[in-house]
Amino acid sequence: MAKSEDSELARAAKARIESPFLNPLQAAHYLGLEERTLRRYRSKKIGPAYRRHGKNVRYHIDDLIAWSQRLRRAGDDV
Repeated sequence: MAKSEDSELARAAKARIESPFLNPLQAAHYLGLEERTLRRYRSKKIGPAYRRHGKNVRYHIDDLIAWSQRLRRAGDDV
């Protein structure tokens, strides 16, 4: 894992404790996606709910969890 990825992982872990809001890179890491995939989902309006704080896009951790749960399919719990 690259040092910048380690740093983002640490920031995401800290954010989870201190703040429920994640930037797109942290949110993508949390979901196991590439940041560009999350950006594409956002542009197609098929991704998790997000907020704009000024120019910044932020994802609430509860919205990421809810979106992921909606994608769950029967039989995937094997």
